[in-house]
Amino acid sequence: MKAGSNLLNAVSAVALTAGIVVTGAGVATLAGVTIAEASVISRIDVRGNSRVDASTVRGNLTISPGSSFNNNDIDESVKRLFATGLFSDVQISVSGSTLIVTVSENQIINQVVFNGNKKLKDVALSQVVQSRQLGAYNDLLLQADVQAIKDAYSAIGRSDAVVTTRLVPVDGGRVNIAFEINEGDRTKISSINFVGNQAFGDGRLADVITTKRSGMLSFLSRKDVYDEDKLRADEELMRRFYYNRGYADFRVISSFAELDEANNEYVVTITVEEGERYVFGDVSIESTVPGIDSDSLKGLIETRSGSVYSAKDVEDTIMAISDRVATQGYPFAQITPRGDRDFNNRTISVVYLVDEGTRAYVERIEIRGNTRTRDYVIRREFDLSEGDAFNQVLVRRAKKRLEDLKFFSSVDISTQPGSQPDRVVLIVDVKDQATGEFGVGGGYSNTDGFTATVDITERNFLGRGQYIRASVGGGTDTREYSLSFTEPYFLGYRLAAGFDVFKKIDSSYSGFEEETQGINLRIGAPITENLYFQTGFKFTQTSYSGISTIASNPEASVITRNIANGGYDVAALSYTLAYSTLDDRTLPREGISARLTQEYAGLGGDADYLKTTAKASYFHMLSESADLIGQVTAGAGHVVSTGNSLNVFDHMFIGQETIRGFDTRGVGPRVFDTVSNTYVGSAGGTTYFNGTVEVSAPMPLVSRDLGLRFNVFADAATLYGNDIAAGDFTVGGNTQKLFGNSMDWRASVGAGITWASPFGPLRVYYAEPVVKQNFDEVKKFGFGASTRF
Repeated sequence: MKAGSNLLNAVSAVALTAGIVVTGAGVATLAGVTIAEASVISRIDVRGNSRVDASTVRGNLTISPGSSFNNNDIDESVKRLFATGLFSDVQISVSGSTLIVTVSENQIINQVVFNGNKKLKDVALSQVVQSRQLGAYNDLLLQADVQAIKDAYSAIGRSDAVVTTRLVPVDGGRVNIAFEINEGDRTKISSINFVGNQAFGDGRLADVITTKRSGMLSFLSRKDVYDEDKLRADEELMRRFYYNRGYADFRVISSFAELDEANNEYVVTITVEEGERYVFGDVSIESTVPGIDSDSLKGLIETRSGSVYSAKDVEDTIMAISDRVATQGYPFAQITPRGDRDFNNRTISVVYLVDEGTRAYVERIEIRGNTRTRDYVIRREFDLSEGDAFNQVLVRRAKKRLEDLKFFSSVDISTQPGSQPDRVVLIVDVKDQATGEFGVGGGYSNTDGFTATVDITERNFLGRGQYIRASVGGGTDTREYSLSFTEPYFLGYRLAAGFDVFKKIDSSYSGFEEETQGINLRIGAPITENLYFQTGFKFTQTSYSGISTIASNPEASVITRNIANGGYDVAALSYTLAYSTLDDRTLPREGISARLTQEYAGLGGDADYLKTTAKASYFHMLSESADLIGQVTAGAGHVVSTGNSLNVFDHMFIGQETIRGFDTRGVGPRVFDTVSNTYVGSAGGTTYFNGTVEVSAPMPLVSRDLGLRFNVFADAATLYGNDIAAGDFTVGGNTQKLFGNSMDWRASVGAGITWASPFGPLRVYYAEPVVKQNFDEVKKFGFGASTRF
């Protein structure tokens, strides 16, 4: 045995001496002596290094003087030295009691340049490659950089980009790296075909997925860039869409893209099998957890017998039951829906099984892919952290919250086994997207002419999840400025705290100018997933220039009653309750949005009132196949004095924001001056009601890929109950009368176009008042736009 072993070791030594390990970064020769089971050396001699210190080489070895080592230690040491990226060749040999490490150093990168690139700037490409100035040149790394540049071009639709490299040696053992880029033509998507769909048309399904057909402005949105991972995500979006509309058997048979090399265009084909549409059958709850009564959980069920099957309703029910059970001391409880399909009657009966579940804990949460958003912004959306009980329902809730932030184009949460059987590692993969908006809005009225507003909004300021908005606007006689800031997690809690500062200068009055400025402090928190509470304090100060002319100015009397020292201050405390079940904030198709606000002024200043406003909107799909959306909105408001009487400032004012076709403050009681024989201003009212009915659909005879929607609407509103006597408006001996103080309804009908443009949503409408008073102010045309950056 010993002779055989010696022979084997001798062969091994020869093999090590002559063996060549090709790593892609260079060639390593392993030379050694005959090593039996283990050897011991007394010193390490490093040779060939000029820039790299010998201690750096020794620090990457697994071999140390005085310790035994074998061939595996030599292999591992070579790997570690190559992994540093500092060397193109490594040789390790043993001479007597000395370990000799001979290295050939990589060249130092003097400069990295990009040639031929136009669509991607140098700054963007520098962030993609790993080769850096003054870093060590590495051929393996260079090839990885070439692929990274190709991937970057593929992401903007230029998958046929060609990238080559050119190395230029310079003095001092340095090298310049030049990436020569031929960007090629942009690869487009000529068509997206759906096969097997019967319940929903191609246009409706095209709205569901994120991959879009190429159009005239596609180069701005980049949604027509083919990506296989993106197509896999689109498959999941289609599954959710069908599962939430009763098609529990739906499946994607295949999805693929074929490249037409002649035209450099992809044809995407998605084949589906819809299956039958189901409704819910019997729904019940069974609990095996001691102390948990099934009957006490029935009120949490979102799924109702006879309603269309919806996977979302099942998931909402699971979340609600899980929350209730966890609060009763069972954090590991698992809620499992068991479905029983009746194929003949097309029903699915669901039993929610509640058991204690398997005990598992979150070992760590690992976040990947976020290049802009800070880690803590993502972590705080989880209701669990390291060391907490693992709960799949809370993980799904965190995923939904992250998606609702609109900070990311994709969010994926997966699990991996931890270091112990009862430990779980959460892997959060996200991809940042643009969160800024540049907005332009405006309109035209027969009194103010053209008005315009420009605003800049960032919803993820500096990657901290903070909201900031600046706005400037005005018209011929008005100027408005505002700045808003919101910290969504104030003091580390789910409290959205922020402020708004604003200023408005109005010189449209005869003989004087009105200037209003103020600040609004607010803080809010969610009560449930759908219910939100906010409270705030507002202080506004209004001042006037040319105040000496008011005594002889009929118009001034309408807005300056009881003004002391030429100004009017308001200090008010308010709260708001907001409820929302909308399926999408940008283009809601289903759900309810409601808001109730009360504001009390009397904490100082000149105003004393209690003002209440409410608004609710209901959205419903009138036709899934035609993507026809119906909307009904109702609103109301009332203000009552808590002091002596209301000032004109304290009344309600409504106009184009409430009933289209009318100007700002264009509806409601107005003051008529008998001397000048003109209506001199809006006096406001104490009570208003309004309602809207609207239907929208994709623009006919136009490709739905353009994102154009046509809408028709009917608005109605009334404002009445001015709290000021007509005689109070008499100024300088002029006789003035108050008109329109009764509950007279106004109505308008109109049509508009909404364009989901690459710049953001753009809206244009025309409204014709069909019921109005002769003193109302009309504004028939309006438009608005915003864009993301």
